[in-house]
Amino acid sequence: MKIFKFGGASVKDAAGVRNVLQVVQTMGYDGLGIVVSAMGKTTNALEEIINRYQNNDSSYLTLIDDLFAQHLDIVSDLESNDASEDVLIRFRESELKKDLKATIESLKGTMLRNQSKNHAFIYDQVVSHGELLSTMIVASYFNAHDLPVEWMDARQLIKTDHKYRDAAVDWKETEKSIKSNCAGKLFLTQGFIGSDDNGFTTTLGREGSDYTAAILAYALDAHHVTIWKDVPGVLNGDPRVFDNTILLEQISYREAIELAFYGASVIHPKTLQPLQGKQIELRVKSFLNPQAQGTVIKEGDALRPMTPCYIVRKNLVFLEVSARDFSFIGENNISDIFHQLSESKMQVGLLQNSAISFTICVEDKYHKLSELLEDLEARYKVNAVSDVSLYTIRHHSDNAIESIENGKDVLLRQRTQETLQLVVKG
Repeated sequence: MKIFKFGGASVKDAAGVRNVLQVVQTMGYDGLGIVVSAMGKTTNALEEIINRYQNNDSSYLTLIDDLFAQHLDIVSDLESNDASEDVLIRFRESELKKDLKATIESLKGTMLRNQSKNHAFIYDQVVSHGELLSTMIVASYFNAHDLPVEWMDARQLIKTDHKYRDAAVDWKETEKSIKSNCAGKLFLTQGFIGSDDNGFTTTLGREGSDYTAAILAYALDAHHVTIWKDVPGVLNGDPRVFDNTILLEQISYREAIELAFYGASVIHPKTLQPLQGKQIELRVKSFLNPQAQGTVIKEGDALRPMTPCYIVRKNLVFLEVSARDFSFIGENNISDIFHQLSESKMQVGLLQNSAISFTICVEDKYHKLSELLEDLEARYKVNAVSDVSLYTIRHHSDNAIESIENGKDVLLRQRTQETLQLVVKG
C-alpha cells in the first residue's frame, strides 16, 4: 500500500479538489490510502469560533453558518463546472449536502451542550469538524468520478490518550483498528484527529496531518508516503525568507529529523520516526506538478546535494537566567528552570549554560511568558528580550554564516561541527 497526504492548500477551493482528483488518477490508486486536511484557512476560522464561544459572544453561531456557506460554495462550484453530465448527476444526487448539514448541526450541538471549562478539550471537539467537512466533499467528488473511495472516520482508526491538543498515540489499539478497517482498501480519511478511550475527539498537534499519514503507513506496512505540497519538494530554506534556495533531492531519515527538530516547516517533527522504524520512504512532491522529481527521505546519504540548509524561527523570547548572588548555576537550578519551562509549555529552541548563567531561546506558544517570568524572578535574576529570531544553519560554511550574520545584531552564537545557531534581534 501507499499513503497520500493532501494539506489544506491543496483543497482550498473547488479547483484544488479537482486537481487532487487529477493527481490521484495520474499517479494511480491501487492500494491507496488518502489523508486530507481541512480546507484552506478553515482551522483558523474554527479557532476564532472557539475564541468567541469562550468569551460568551453568541456571534460564534453566525461564524459557523458562514463556514457552512463557504463549504457549500465549493460544492456548488464543483457541481457547476464539471464537464460530464453523468458525473454531475451522481454528485448532485449524493448525500453530501445532507451530511455536511448534519456535521454543522453536530458542531453547534457540541458547543451548546458543552459543560467543560477545559480549553484544550473544547478546542479538539470543535476544530476536528474542519477535517470532517473537507473529507466528505473530496470523497463524494471522487466517487462521482467513478473513483470508489471509502470515507473513514479517523477517530475510529487512531486511538490516543487524553492529552487534548497534543495527544499521544496508543499504538497497539491504533494498529489493530487500522489493519482491520483499512488493509487492502482504497480509503480516504482525515488528518490531525483521533479519539480517546471515552470516545472524545483528540488532535495530534497543529500540522498533525503528516503524522496521521505516517501512523497509517506504519500500521499498514506501506511502501511509501507522499506528502503533496505547493512547493517542488524540500528546499534548503524557505524561499520566502532566503534567496537562491535549491531542491534537496534526497535526505536521510536522521538528517530530516534534525531539520524538523530545528524548525523546518515542510515536515512535521513526529512524522519521521515511525517511518524510519519500518524503513518506509517519505516523498514530498508538488500537487501542481505531480510528475516532477520532488524529494525522497530514506536511509542513505545525509543530503543530496550536500549544501547548507537554512531555518529561521521568529517571534521568540531570549532569556538569561542567573543566580541573584552570582553563585554557580548547577544541576538543581537547571532542573528547576526546566520544570518551570514545562509548566509554562514553552518550546525551547536553543540553550546554553555557563558557570553563572543559563541562557535559553523559547517560543511562547501558549502566551504564558508573564507567568514564567514571575515564577523565575522569585528565585533568579532574569533578563528577557522579546521578538528575537533564531537562525539555524545545518552543514554551515563560511559563506553561509556570513550571509546570515551580515548586518544583524547577534545576541548569541552557538556552533558545533554540523550546526550553527544564531539568536538575533528582530
